[in-house]
Amino acid sequence: MATTVRLEPATEQRLDQLAQLTGRTKAFTLRQLIEAGLDDLEDAYLGAAVAERIRLGQERTTSLDEVVKELGLDPAAI
Repeated sequence: MATTVRLEPATEQRLDQLAQLTGRTKAFTLRQLIEAGLDDLEDAYLGAAVAERIRLGQERTTSLDEVVKELGLDPAAI
């Protein structure tokens, strides 16, 4: 899928320089950045949404003791 992204001139210059120094394309570098950073962004944005639902009482949490008991784990091993 083609996507257009507008970059600040300084950022684009850094990207151009990195691509030139590494012999890689800008597209390759951008794909790597997106793939590496997407997990972090999902954690940040989706985690904040879950935290808000917990705060509002719309989602419950499970204590470690409950998990240990439910899974039949040995509490001394934890």
